[in-house]
Amino acid sequence: MSGHVPVMLEEVLATLRPRSGATYLDATFGGGGYAAAILAAAECTLFALDRDPDAIARGAALAARHPGRLHLVHARFGDMLESLASRGVTRLDGVVMDLGVSSFQLDEAERGFSFRADGPLDMRMGRDGPTAADLVNSLPEAELARIIAEFGEERHARRVAKAILRARAESPIMTTARLAEIVRAAVPRDPSGIDGATRSFQALRIAVNDELGEIERGLAAAMELLAPGGRLVVVAFHSLEDRIVKRAFVQAAGRQGGASRHDPAALLARAEPDFALVTPRALRPGEAETGANPRAR
Repeated sequence: MSGHVPVMLEEVLATLRPRSGATYLDATFGGGGYAAAILAAAECTLFALDRDPDAIARGAALAARHPGRLHLVHARFGDMLESLASRGVTRLDGVVMDLGVSSFQLDEAERGFSFRADGPLDMRMGRDGPTAADLVNSLPEAELARIIAEFGEERHARRVAKAILRARAESPIMTTARLAEIVRAAVPRDPSGIDGATRSFQALRIAVNDELGEIERGLAAAMELLAPGGRLVVVAFHSLEDRIVKRAFVQAAGRQGGASRHDPAALLARAEPDFALVTPRALRPGEAETGANPRAR
């Protein structure tokens, strides 16, 4: 697990509060950092999901160190209800969801997630479905621009899409290095120092893996599985994830705005919410952590 440093581990454990005899879910096993810490914190049972078969294979050593306590499940977290029900689990005392891409996936050039090392333009967290190369070489210009603007929040999405179409007309775009070169040439230099390819790569990764849809399905499933007193802890990395999580939490806790006092609906009694927010606002990593682990920022 040397390639993976779990983000905000202390805050996650303090919020989850693992206890002996309870059952928890690590919905995104990844490098196993959260799972190892939860198992060490209490004599509990932990189920761990991951859609990446490589992550499940890496977890075998940790499972061997905790016989009968860690159960690895190859599945998307949007499918957690069915995956756990098939194993007789219908209630959980806590769920941790670490969103986004794992350090292992970013660091392995052959997975095609990062523009920092040349590799095949893949980006699939699992091994099924279309790759990023399939999208950039087949989608119409308007659809490419929509994905890059919506999922990458890239202001120059149309310019990027046009550049991709020009390049693929010459030859198919099959590697991360070539795509990054095309994107960088299409966008102005960012004064913040962020690589010009960052937003477009994020957008394609999200589209390839339907990440936002998975988050919505996963949050709904986790809330359904939580036992009374159970806790859901989510680690989000960018504004698109953050908005979905905050909206789901606010709605579940009954914190969304009520009807206007001039609206007859305001006279109706509001149902008591099933959930309460554990922290008043989203927690952020401290300076010491972001200094030691830049991915935590």
